[in-house]
Amino acid sequence: MYIEWCERDNIQVRMAYFSKLPHGIRTTLITLTWFPVLYTLSNHVYQPCQITGMSMTPTFNPGTETMSNDVALVQKFNLKKPSSLDRGDVIMFRSPQDPEKLLTKRVVGLQGDVIATKTPPYPRPQATIPRNHLWVEGDNTFHSVDSNNFGPISQALVIGKVVGIIWPISRFGTDISEGGRDARKTNENLQVKLLDDIK
Repeated sequence: MYIEWCERDNIQVRMAYFSKLPHGIRTTLITLTWFPVLYTLSNHVYQPCQITGMSMTPTFNPGTETMSNDVALVQKFNLKKPSSLDRGDVIMFRSPQDPEKLLTKRVVGLQGDVIATKTPPYPRPQATIPRNHLWVEGDNTFHSVDSNNFGPISQALVIGKVVGIIWPISRFGTDISEGGRDARKTNENLQVKLLDDIK
């Protein structure tokens, strides 16, 4: 009982001291207490990111309505499990060639898929995606450095999944699920290829 009374009294003293501070200092202190929350949200939950370049045109930065770069909302949680991404998802990841650089591409193949590559630049006509790896390509194939250049990427390089465009306001809510190609080789294509090899 005595301890509860002392704790309550201590809180009242602190509140009285806080209320005597000038309004500007109180506002600043309250604002500062929100920085850890905002930091956690932007680094681990959702973060707005600006998409630059032409590799994902026309999905991003089409240059038709406005010349400004699109700003997308990127989901940062629940991405490390192999089942967390699907074909057609747009992801942001660290470049395997330069880890300081972030790239935005579309997932075209998942682990176990056999992909019909674009040769050149890829040295072989097909590639099998290893476990916990993805095959990614830009929607604008002529202006994209992607898996056809550096091969499948590790899912550990993925830092976010793009869920939508939030700026410019005229493109808010644009459907980003359309685009890319179905690069998977079907069993029928593989059987025909094997029969051709026998002849």
